[in-house]
Amino acid sequence: MKNLRILYILFLVLGLGTTQLGVAQVKSKTTTKTQTKAKPKATTTKPKPMTDFRSQQPKAGPAPLIQISDYTVHSLKNGLKVIVVENHKLPRASFQLFIDNDPILEKDSKGYVDLAGQMLGKGTSKKSKAQLDEAIDFLGASFSANANGFFASSLTKHSEKLLELASEAVLDPSFPEAEFQKIKSQSQSGLQQAKDDANTISANVASVLNFGKDFPYGENMTEKTLEKITLQQCKEYYNTYFKPNNAYFIAVGDIKAEKAIALAEKFFGGWTPGIVPKNNYSAPKQNNQPMVSFVNKDGAVQSVINVTYPVVLKPGTEDVVRVAVMNNILGGHGFTARLFQNLREKHAFTYGAYSTIGPDKLAGTFSASASVRNEVTDSAVTQFLNEMNRIRTEKVTDLELSSIKASLAGDFSRSLERPQTVANFALSTIRFNLPKDYYKTYLARLDAVNADAVLQTAQKYILPNNANILVVGNKDEVADKLKQFAPDKKVNFYTAYGDKVVDSAPVDLGNLTAGNVIADYVKAVGGVDQINKVKDVHFIAQTNVQGMAIQTDKYVKMPDKYAEKMSMNGSVVQEQIVNGKKGIQGQMGQNSAMDEESLNAIIDEIGLIPQVKYEAEKYTLKLIGTENVEGNDAYKIEVVSPKGAKKLEYYDVKSKLKLREVMSQTAGEKTVTMVTDFSDYKAVDGIMIPHKAVITGGMMPVPIEMITNSVEINKGINDSMFKVD
Repeated sequence: MKNLRILYILFLVLGLGTTQLGVAQVKSKTTTKTQTKAKPKATTTKPKPMTDFRSQQPKAGPAPLIQISDYTVHSLKNGLKVIVVENHKLPRASFQLFIDNDPILEKDSKGYVDLAGQMLGKGTSKKSKAQLDEAIDFLGASFSANANGFFASSLTKHSEKLLELASEAVLDPSFPEAEFQKIKSQSQSGLQQAKDDANTISANVASVLNFGKDFPYGENMTEKTLEKITLQQCKEYYNTYFKPNNAYFIAVGDIKAEKAIALAEKFFGGWTPGIVPKNNYSAPKQNNQPMVSFVNKDGAVQSVINVTYPVVLKPGTEDVVRVAVMNNILGGHGFTARLFQNLREKHAFTYGAYSTIGPDKLAGTFSASASVRNEVTDSAVTQFLNEMNRIRTEKVTDLELSSIKASLAGDFSRSLERPQTVANFALSTIRFNLPKDYYKTYLARLDAVNADAVLQTAQKYILPNNANILVVGNKDEVADKLKQFAPDKKVNFYTAYGDKVVDSAPVDLGNLTAGNVIADYVKAVGGVDQINKVKDVHFIAQTNVQGMAIQTDKYVKMPDKYAEKMSMNGSVVQEQIVNGKKGIQGQMGQNSAMDEESLNAIIDEIGLIPQVKYEAEKYTLKLIGTENVEGNDAYKIEVVSPKGAKKLEYYDVKSKLKLREVMSQTAGEKTVTMVTDFSDYKAVDGIMIPHKAVITGGMMPVPIEMITNSVEINKGINDSMFKVD
């Protein structure tokens, strides 16, 4: 756990009247007369209580017709459609170019469309990226580009200059090779980070399960697809799909429609139109029964549950508003929604449980999800399915219905305060050929949704019997408990990118023990005799964190001395030193005594190949079975040190080399897990040593790839290196 601690610390461096209250004022019609002896007549009629009217709930009036700001639509001769929404409250204007492409199947080069979008703004034939950025910053403006166009904003007085720069960026991109390689490198780091995030893993695998890899929404960028992407592919995408006759230019804010149209003509009127490919795909098919899928995340203490399946819900159809009401009651409205109330408030399984469903012109998705503790994963799945079945078999209550409708009406009304909302409405109206009053009549359509409509909508769109029940978590603790939800009692296993884990031929363990596996590993890396010759080792490794190069020097002297120093630009920023009896650790020269747990954890790991001492020092070993590690069958062993520290180790069935190590540690009230994958074994003085280690999880925000550049054995390390006083 020493690397976990040292890297984590490094990251830390880096008043009302009665009428207003609704009480009626009553005046007496009795004429007052002077009477001397007459007594008032007794009355037998009781006065009518003035509060009777309050016992009657007022009838709701008709839903109002929404008054939405007008917008202007104009088409240029090259086919570019211009939408302008004026709002002169603030002296700012924003501009968007939206390329309305059909989704593209990218196959084994998935990701090139996204990279092509990122290349826009990275330089033109006239300006470098730095010059373009400087010019935009000088205006105090913002600009960002993607595969579907750009978004830019500035003070109104800078609109013309901003559009000059933006149009140059997207109409005259130079696609510089250096920027392309930089983007690929950043994407590689992002993929490494995503592989450790259970929610990202769940989203990736769900897309494959719901749509399949022959559908655009079912593709995921991986290290392999990223490697195949070429700059030429990015250029071809741009040249094929960036056409004005397939695009919209939207201007919003403090700008007159005439001015915005004139600017669009000036900067985009010369853009040459062309034929844009149209892509058609068959609608994804739903399961004919529930399917249970699992992605293993070694050492995970929580499971991410996702009950999901594809839906067909086109924008503008009658069901859209009904679905919104229904889903908000089920799980889309936070604290008051049924899933939240059930899984959090009633059962305390999670901090939050939610569901989503929305329209899409191609295909949509229903998803109900939560992160729960390992031990309650199966119980939580049961409650998800219970709530899904309940909303499709029982009518929602009047209180639920009225509350959600009021909330949605309020959200809609507040959204109209943003000019961008009006622009989005205009864009959707044109793109999807909606009735011109589609959004103006929204409240009337919302008001018309009743309990019967919600029930019918739930029966159509909430389909637990057709769902993919996907869980990302600890296989050993959770997977078998999920078989009950599959009619075939089968759990299907997938990788983090949605590749199905093919069942390998069963590995016959026979009389194999954990001790045998360790012995085979020791032999594979060089043997006991060769390893015992090692008296000291000096490792030098390099890593890169957010663009900063970090060197790690690690010194080991048998049997119990250890020092690790991390440096940036030649200065030590973090270190740990153990002299066998005590240790210190700290940063920037500010060291403190090491606690006993940390000291013992480091001493346990001292040695070039610590496994040689497992038997002599009475480590407890347990062979759990075999598991697939990055495409390789591996023996999985639980290792417990004499002091009780527990970890998992994985050894390749074929090569016998160590592939992975999983360690957990308590940080405050939270248990964190660190996974280290080993590869690139090379012989050094007759001993096989991994020269690449990828560390994920733990307390670190991003994965760390450490490349060993140098290993020096028996060069004689002076004891002064391990001074802790």
